[in-house]
Amino acid sequence: MGLFDAAERGQTVNDAIYEKRVKILRSDLLDAQYDLKEAGDFSVLVLVNGLDGAGKGETVNLLNAWMDPRHIQTHAFPPPNEQEQERPPMWRFWKALPPKGRIGILFGNWYSDPVVTHANSKSKQRHTKLDARIADILRFEKMLADEGVLLIKYWFHLSKEGQEKRLQKLEANPRTAWRVTKHDWKLYKHYDDYVATAEKVLVDTSRGHAPWTLIDGSDENWRSLAVGEHLLEQIKKRLATRRPTKNKSVAKSEKVPKSAEKPGGLATLDMSASLGDKKYARELEKWQGELNLLSRHPKFRERSSVLVFEGMDAAGKGGTIRRVTAALDARHYYTIPIAAPSEEERAQPYLWRFWRCIPGHGQFAVFDRSWYGRVLVERVEGFCSEADWQRAYGEINDFERQLIDHGAIVSKFWLSVSPNEQLQRFHEREHTRFKRFKITPDDWRNRARWPLYEAAVNDMIELTGTAQAPWKLIAADDKQYARVEVLKTLCQRIEEAL
Repeated sequence: MGLFDAAERGQTVNDAIYEKRVKILRSDLLDAQYDLKEAGDFSVLVLVNGLDGAGKGETVNLLNAWMDPRHIQTHAFPPPNEQEQERPPMWRFWKALPPKGRIGILFGNWYSDPVVTHANSKSKQRHTKLDARIADILRFEKMLADEGVLLIKYWFHLSKEGQEKRLQKLEANPRTAWRVTKHDWKLYKHYDDYVATAEKVLVDTSRGHAPWTLIDGSDENWRSLAVGEHLLEQIKKRLATRRPTKNKSVAKSEKVPKSAEKPGGLATLDMSASLGDKKYARELEKWQGELNLLSRHPKFRERSSVLVFEGMDAAGKGGTIRRVTAALDARHYYTIPIAAPSEEERAQPYLWRFWRCIPGHGQFAVFDRSWYGRVLVERVEGFCSEADWQRAYGEINDFERQLIDHGAIVSKFWLSVSPNEQLQRFHEREHTRFKRFKITPDDWRNRARWPLYEAAVNDMIELTGTAQAPWKLIAADDKQYARVEVLKTLCQRIEEAL
């Protein structure tokens, strides 16, 4: 018995029963929607997939009619436009994620392209490519589930005969003929390949945290009730079993992990490295000129550059970034200073705010602090649970791999400053009027937790320093040396990639 056999039984509901159940369902859905909004600690993401003519659009229109459309975000994804093609495939889906307390409905989501491409392809590598896409999807959905998103996936199905009749009926009616395109009939000719591919994808991607629900699309009344009642059941179940997160307190890390004692990492740096003023001036001019030329290289027009700057407070990140951007055309770079997440950003998975800033071709994105906050400040200060920051290493590596696979050149710098040098710079900031804004009580508190931060940095370097996106550790007690090292390393990274 095939996966879709149960969805081809032709279940029906007569109009009288349908109207009676819908009256109750609409009220219950509205109540659940407002309970979700009031709770505000998880979002609902509904994926709508399936065969053309199986009623996907009609069902989603009903959901929007039955509930408050102000709190539902519905997105359809046609073939990617030029802006989307310049970024990893998942970029446009990240932008469409609903915030906590809301419902998001995604048509043409991350399942559409893998299924259609594989079904229409005769390439010998098509199975390998499909398996790779499935692996990406599994990691993505697991991350969403770990971040608290309620994932609900519907596959609307029709038999081959049922799809043909449905398309013919829509085409024969002048009011609905526009909904049937040549592309729909082309897919119909590949029905068997399409359904075989879909069956593999559904089996391989149905997990406890994101199972598939099959919807028989042959009867309008039945499918509408099936989706509405299932959606209601899932939201109510999550509301009843959710773990309260408001005002939760996560214990801070006080014990210094053994990773702080590991050889390598920050212990390998020669903190006495320095440059004299004359050599600094020569080297700065040389490498800024080299960077400018590389940024205008014809091959760079099909690439992008993502720069990550991390380091202890007062390590000179800002000054180094200014020396980098001084070599670039202002139209082709943007700097993203990362502070504590805003209310909007806290309502999303933690990587969401970084995905929004991914550069297009020919552009530089410079992150002054970054997604590594999850395994640094959030870990040390107890802003997230240990489970959250432990899984973040793999999620970060996956994020950076997607950037690199799509042509981004990822360069990561850790600027290291010694405790004595940091103290001197703190005092300088306190006694220099135009630098006072740079020193805060948080800086002093972080300094008191130096061993914990050092351990977190060493773990970060070990677990996220991949071959494609290695960390460059910079001794930054001498700012001039650090600036030149960053520029030189960046040029080398871009030159190798081009």
